[in-house]
Amino acid sequence: MTARPANAHQARLLRLLRDGGPNSRAQLGDQIDLSRSKLAVEIDRLLETGLVAADGLAASRGGRRSHNIRLAPGLRLLGVDIGATSVDVAVTNAELEILGHLNQPMDVREGPVAVFEQVLDMAAKLRASGVAEGFDGAGIGVPGPVRFPEGVPVAPPIMPGWDGFPVREALSQELGCPVMVDNDVNLMAMGEQHAGVARSVKDFLCVKIGTGIGCGIVVGGEVYRGTTGSAGDIGHIQAEPDGRPCACGNHGCLEAYFGGAALARDAEAAARDGRSAELAARLEEVGSLAATDVAAAASAGDATALDLIREGGTRTGQVIAGLVSFFNPGLVVIGGGVTGLGHTLLAAIRTQVYRQSLPLATGNLPIVLGELGPAAGVTGAARLISDHLFSPA
Repeated sequence: MTARPANAHQARLLRLLRDGGPNSRAQLGDQIDLSRSKLAVEIDRLLETGLVAADGLAASRGGRRSHNIRLAPGLRLLGVDIGATSVDVAVTNAELEILGHLNQPMDVREGPVAVFEQVLDMAAKLRASGVAEGFDGAGIGVPGPVRFPEGVPVAPPIMPGWDGFPVREALSQELGCPVMVDNDVNLMAMGEQHAGVARSVKDFLCVKIGTGIGCGIVVGGEVYRGTTGSAGDIGHIQAEPDGRPCACGNHGCLEAYFGGAALARDAEAAARDGRSAELAARLEEVGSLAATDVAAAASAGDATALDLIREGGTRTGQVIAGLVSFFNPGLVVIGGGVTGLGHTLLAAIRTQVYRQSLPLATGNLPIVLGELGPAAGVTGAARLISDHLFSPA
């Protein structure tokens, strides 16, 4: 894709078509502050660029029937969601419908070169499957702080070797298309906002509990990244003064007590100490434990596994309660790999938030699990790059 919208009106039309799907000229006119003649001019210019296409006659609203307009059906976006232990790669159309999706295990600690070799291989497999001949743009999520304008990770605690790596520039050269890079939890928030549980909410928090813990902050429908891009790094809020050492170099961080890595460590300690026969049996069988093993043990009624989940949920709830009191969101979404722990975790978080935050903030506050699962990150990544492409050049 070489064309870009020429002005804010065209950008608004493209985003309306992305978020709402094909629509008639008349219905688009109801949503945008333009005269009928000016709207016709802008749509005709978009048709000339190839960014949109005619899509037949709309249903009659009385009088002359209007024509439907849709985003060009051949546009293809690549969404990449890099986690600490796996990577998701998907191809979407311009309306962010997923046309192909691959997931593979991957260790982000192997460094950017190895990880991106895997990403490019997965993208090539998707192209070979026939869902895309090439990509008009790509969005990339990484599990660490990102200096957003440049698309560069900055001192990410769980990503050795990534500090300062030019992700945006390197992948743009390899893929031959524009690339945007953001923190993975911001993309999860954008995905849930576009097609998940946060579709109708303008101000919300999206907490991702994976190997680490982060928070996407959406204000007025837009992701808030802060001055340098580090907003929402709640895994490194102190949960215990002078507590456990954390990967970031500080002590007592929430992430040192909960998240996939901390939960696995505590589960292995419980298994070796004889506090859980269920976890001990799983440890002996596979040699190490993960959050999924704790979830399975909890489902089997193991008291220690349930306690670990409740303790982690309580600590996380304490931090979220502070955020709720400060930000007063309309919704809190809990997502990420550790949400396989399910309603035991959710109940512990809810209990703590509702207990600690003021009634005015929590009286009508839903705290819910995300709807999209692994699709949230890749959908958000596609939305990220579409926001860029559907902005005036």
